[in-house]
Amino acid sequence: MSNSSASLPRKFGLIVFSFVFIAAGIYHFTEAEGFTAMLPDFIPWRAAIIYLTGVIEGILAIFLFIPSIRHKTGVVIAWYLVLIFPANIYAAFASIPAPGFESSPPWALWVRLIFQPLLICWILWATKLPYRANNGYVLSNDLQNKLKH
Repeated sequence: MSNSSASLPRKFGLIVFSFVFIAAGIYHFTEAEGFTAMLPDFIPWRAAIIYLTGVIEGILAIFLFIPSIRHKTGVVIAWYLVLIFPANIYAAFASIPAPGFESSPPWALWVRLIFQPLLICWILWATKLPYRANNGYVLSNDLQNKLKH
């Protein structure tokens, strides 16, 4: 988190998001059965997909701590969240409770859908390149050097 141009709220948001994403990745292993249920039966290798997405979430969370790729990682995470959103929609329509729960009230399954777009906004905000009115976007030294050559 060496990018001093990032605001304190963004740094805090980034750290919290990273830990939430790491926890979610771990949760894919501890509640694999619940996550697998969120995928329709016609999807092959459902359990393997759940384990793989858990690993992906952990890796992406760690990448957020690398300043030179932080912004790109945020964009990748946003797309990842878009790609997995259909599983949440399927779970709401099929009344599949959140992983780790025996049951969920139907309204909660639909409210849960609101959180995916909020997570997308959160990560894009936290990893946004800082902007300075006098000279545009602030890029890391590594990225500035690459663009010069």
